[in-house]
Amino acid sequence: MKKLDKSRDQLLNELRSAYEGGASIRTLVASTGRSYGSIHSMLRESGTTMRSRGGPNHRSRRR
Repeated sequence: MKKLDKSRDQLLNELRSAYEGGASIRTLVASTGRSYGSIHSMLRESGTTMRSRGGPNHRSRRR
């Protein structure tokens, strides 16, 4: 993804699809060259339901 080649709506949709498909915010940062904060803001703007910290592989601590 190049940030200047796509409209904002296209970028928002692609980021949302990638994130909902399991990509981490840090992966999206690396692929777009944008900051963590801007990716997070764009995901929120697009209506994405954010995962809890630790992502899909996060496990509870054993006691």
